[in-house]
Amino acid sequence: MSHHAISLNHETLGSPENPAVLLIHGLFGDLDNLKSISRALSDAYYVINIDLRNHGQSPWVSSMSFPEMAADVLALLDTLEIQQAHILGHSLGGKVAMEVAMHHPERIRSLVVADIAPVRYPPSHNTILAALTALPLNQVKNRQDADARLARDIKIKGVRQFLLKNLTKTDEGWAWRMNLADINACYPELIGAPGSNKVYEGPTLFIRGGLSDYIQAKHKTEILARFPNAQSKTMSGVGHWLHAEKPLIFNGLVQRFLDEN
Repeated sequence: MSHHAISLNHETLGSPENPAVLLIHGLFGDLDNLKSISRALSDAYYVINIDLRNHGQSPWVSSMSFPEMAADVLALLDTLEIQQAHILGHSLGGKVAMEVAMHHPERIRSLVVADIAPVRYPPSHNTILAALTALPLNQVKNRQDADARLARDIKIKGVRQFLLKNLTKTDEGWAWRMNLADINACYPELIGAPGSNKVYEGPTLFIRGGLSDYIQAKHKTEILARFPNAQSKTMSGVGHWLHAEKPLIFNGLVQRFLDEN
């Protein structure tokens, strides 16, 4: 089944002569989210940071199934003439990375998944989606004002700051840089499980945050069924944003794993 790929906004770092590593951010994110790890890897690797469809500066489209997002990634690898890449994804990006690895294992040298399992999750972003959708952009005076309005429903300041990176000033006023309407419409699909019953047998590393509940003991069976060569590492004292909370530890784990594979 062919999926119409779109041309993703991306940035590269390091020499194209080096092994390629493709990095994929999570929901509501963009290619800036994984800048710390991309800088850490750029000496030894050719690093590609992408904006997923409907995120950052990538095109807006009404559908965002895992096969479609995987097709976007493969189309970019083709454009960059990369036969094989290591692939790393955080959260939603981890699901897209898993989808690519399961369906196109010949293109993937190794897989790193940060704090997400190949399972369906409860809809934990409904409050955020409702708050973002309800933000009256035509009444927003400035970023502080937007933050104050979101604070009624989204209590954690760091989460608001992350989300507000998507707020941009245009000639017409404030606008979202991400395609909020279609992300909202596709959300039930985005919390689903990637892949079908496919298996990726290549080297795989799952890194979980010790304070996060995204990867649970009960997910182990699901993980090993699809990724029989998976190893897992837990970073203590960090939550879901493990790569931002303890970047040196996260970067070190990733670098060691990639160097071995």
